Amino acid sequence: MPDPLSSVPPYTASRGTKNERGAALLTVLLLVAVMAVVAATALERVALATRMTGNGGAVDQGRAYADAATEMARLRIADLTESNPARITLAGGWMGTPQSLPVPGGIATARVTDAGNCFNLNSVVSGESETSLKVRPIGVGQFQGLLQALGVDARQAQAAAASLADWIDTDSAPQPGGAEDETYARMERPYRAANRMMVDASELRAVSGISPAIYALARPWICALPVTTLSPININTLLPDQAPLFAMLMPGQLSVGQARQLLAQRPADGYGSTVQFWALPSLAGLSPMTEVQEQVKLTTGFFGVDVSVDVGGTQVVERALIDARQSPATLVRRSWGAGA
Repeated sequence: MPDPLSSVPPYTASRGTKNERGAALLTVLLLVAVMAVVAATALERVALATRMTGNGGAVDQGRAYADAATEMARLRIADLTESNPARITLAGGWMGTPQSLPVPGGIATARVTDAGNCFNLNSVVSGESETSLKVRPIGVGQFQGLLQALGVDARQAQAAAASLADWIDTDSAPQPGGAEDETYARMERPYRAANRMMVDASELRAVSGISPAIYALARPWICALPVTTLSPININTLLPDQAPLFAMLMPGQLSVGQARQLLAQRPADGYGSTVQFWALPSLAGLSPMTEVQEQVKLTTGFFGVDVSVDVGGTQVVERALIDARQSPATLVRRSWGAGA
């Protein structure tokens, strides 16, 4: 009887072995390729994590240097106010002058400004408690006057000022042209009026009637001081370029051009008293309200400190508000970042 295996070609077994070896080699190559991709991804993530850790460390170090520079500025502000508590002038070139401070691995630059020479958004209301903020008409009028001095249409300026007061006051009744919760509830993304003091001037963007164009115009001139008092304008440090801030005190009575000329004629050592200032011939014929007369100051109660730190290519920007109304001067708040 013939052998069944005799019909199988003698090379069949050898061909199967070669196929298996080829498949095994292909599998190994695929595994190697996958492992290479995984390893490359892991190395990339490790490198990214290392860079992020390094950047985080540099940012923390930069903030520490910025905090130190702010503290040094606070001490200098305290010296400035204590040296002449009755009058702060531009003498000594302290305002806006960059002061370089070498730090390990980089440099810090600090600038001090008069943070009271601005329109205090919180001055459109009066009241000491967050639960009893009432509309202050003179503050509303000054904000409207500022916007008009900057070129905003009178009707738009009136609506924006009324809406600002409604945003901060604690009642829910809108003023003529103003806006309360029902206005914001109809928006594409509904929200409610804050009914509290503003902490940062950027909050103005949420107020009805404040378009991006109006906000861009107003931003250099506004602030959110932690008080509801009328903007404390220091007539001895207000610059001619800041004339709209003085013109807003008496809307309709004093033009920006007249205010600029008045500030340009200020004595080099400033005014010795507010009585002397209001008695100027160029102010004759004006009738400022008593509150406005008292609003004009010879001293500065709030200072701004801008610090920029560059350490190893990493930049940190810090902005701080210093309250110097009492001794010692105290840090009110600070923020970080390019838009601080």
